[in-house]
Amino acid sequence: MTRTPSLPSYAAAAMLALMLPALAAAQSATGSGSGSAAAAPARLPSLAEVRQLAEMHLTLSAVHDSADAKAAQAKNKTPDAQLELAKLKREAVSRVIKERGLTDAQYQRLRFLVSSNAEVRAQFDSIVGKLTGAPVPGRVVAAAASGFVPAAQLPAGLVGTHIGHVTTSYVDTPGKAGLLVVAFAEAAVASQHATLATRTPTDLAAMKLHAGHVLHALDPSLQATGPGKGFGLRKAAGGVAQHIELAAKENGASGNVKIHATHIAAAARGTLSRVDQAVALITQIQEATEAKAAASLIAQLASLCSQLASGADSNADGRVDWGNGEGGLQQAEEHVKLMMAGERRG
Repeated sequence: MTRTPSLPSYAAAAMLALMLPALAAAQSATGSGSGSAAAAPARLPSLAEVRQLAEMHLTLSAVHDSADAKAAQAKNKTPDAQLELAKLKREAVSRVIKERGLTDAQYQRLRFLVSSNAEVRAQFDSIVGKLTGAPVPGRVVAAAASGFVPAAQLPAGLVGTHIGHVTTSYVDTPGKAGLLVVAFAEAAVASQHATLATRTPTDLAAMKLHAGHVLHALDPSLQATGPGKGFGLRKAAGGVAQHIELAAKENGASGNVKIHATHIAAAARGTLSRVDQAVALITQIQEATEAKAAASLIAQLASLCSQLASGADSNADGRVDWGNGEGGLQQAEEHVKLMMAGERRG
């Protein structure tokens, strides 16, 4: 098997989007044509096929990077040299595809199918993340609404009090919002400023500035000023885990509360693990003396921060679970809603 080089998963995902084949070509590959019956839905690629594409994609990315670097050299700026390098690149690409046992048409079709289905694309991103060791891109998710569980719907007694601290209101938070609501807000600020930092890859000062803004949203005890809410994702997510477990330990807690409390706490701690990883990256960014080194770390930070809310499919099974370190704030919120639905039925 061809050895796959290391490439950040965010870059693989971006390059895949740029390399999407034309829809007409994809339709041609299915054999559809005018006057024929409507084509049956295309079979989705198997996990083995998605893995094959991920490995090919990383290899082809290295081919393109190498060829582009040669084309940028001053000695290769002549028309003849550029034509020769372009020819060599095409041949190298064809060779990689052939070595994997595919025709070019089959490769293009597989790439189209992976890119046009959200679940299969998530599998692709997860596999690339495992191959490269880079964080897996998260999905865009909606933040929890302020007070998304009305106080009147909370269980009676201390069980409801602790659940309410997670979902509805907490005395120490900005605006007395629920801890999970604040966690979503801080995660959004962190993700926004990590993304802003990626837009200035040659400006070390700007990258450090935005990295500091991310740090403030994650843990204001480490960065006192910034655009966050002043509470911090670390404290908010930790509070979610703490109070939902306190709810489950109360004598009046139902079996439904106890089960989902385990899931919610695990997802919250998955977020805390990513907070720790992000803080470690920010420390390295702040210590960087060259923009190139900082830019590489910023790219990892942006990918990691995008997972704070959505979690990450770390085992490449096509879904984000609440446990095994995969869960994020979104999974915590989902199990809060499942818990409350169970309480209403009970």
